Amino acid sequence: MKRAVVIVLAVVCGAWVMGCSKGPNLKDGLWEITTKVEMQGMPIPFAMPEQKITQCITKKDAVPQKAEKNQDCKMVSTKISGDTVTWTMECRTQDGVKTDSRGTATYKGDTFDGTTNVIVTPPGQNTITMTQSMTGRRIGECKE
Repeated sequence: MKRAVVIVLAVVCGAWVMGCSKGPNLKDGLWEITTKVEMQGMPIPFAMPEQKITQCITKKDAVPQKAEKNQDCKMVSTKISGDTVTWTMECRTQDGVKTDSRGTATYKGDTFDGTTNVIVTPPGQNTITMTQSMTGRRIGECKE
């Protein structure tokens, strides 16, 4: 009886570990990401036009992000729960502008939807809060 319980527990634990390690439901490759940004804290609500970027996204690097020039960024945390990836990132520019962002993206095979909340703190100025909504779609293989 004890042996049967041990075997069942081993199978359940093994299946759980395998399920956890597979990552979100996304296909590795080149993705087109469309973003729309809305800014709060402005005299009138402000929305920037949609932007499109491409990025290689893999299960090992599942955070959709736009690399900004002249910024030093570090990923503070990344968590995967099912098909949803959440992250926190901090960036600083040479001018002393601090940017903190928290985002989520939920993958559905070859598409995703997500949101990033961004707080920009320029030195000596008011804080700017932005909400960035994102959609992504896989468009092909990554080019080395």
